[in-house]
Amino acid sequence: QVQLVESGGGLVQAGGSLTLSCTASGFIFSINDMGWYRQAPGKQRELVAAITGGGSTNYADSVKGRFTISRDNAKNTVYLQMNSLKPEDTAVYYCNARLPRSWGRTNDYWGQGTQITVSS
Repeated sequence: QVQLVESGGGLVQAGGSLTLSCTASGFIFSINDMGWYRQAPGKQRELVAAITGGGSTNYADSVKGRFTISRDNAKNTVYLQMNSLKPEDTAVYYCNARLPRSWGRTNDYWGQGTQITVSS
């Protein structure tokens, strides 16, 4: 029932910019926490940025000052604006929804993943 559909991946040169979009359905988008994760070959999946239903954000240290997460509740969409891209940003990026399951517990739902490749 929960669906997260990503778009905006592709190839970009170092120093360039790219924006990812994730459109959600199957839950009340505006009150739930959303995020972006990424996974590079041979590495663990890591949190890139998150935004709460209340609009609070947090970022991985490696992307602070370069990436911005935002949401448009009218469109049920979360965005990741990526500037000053580096080859180290190359990874598959996944949209995440963290939904309540019971008191003190959550369920994570994932988009299909989109490849970002940054050339040097």
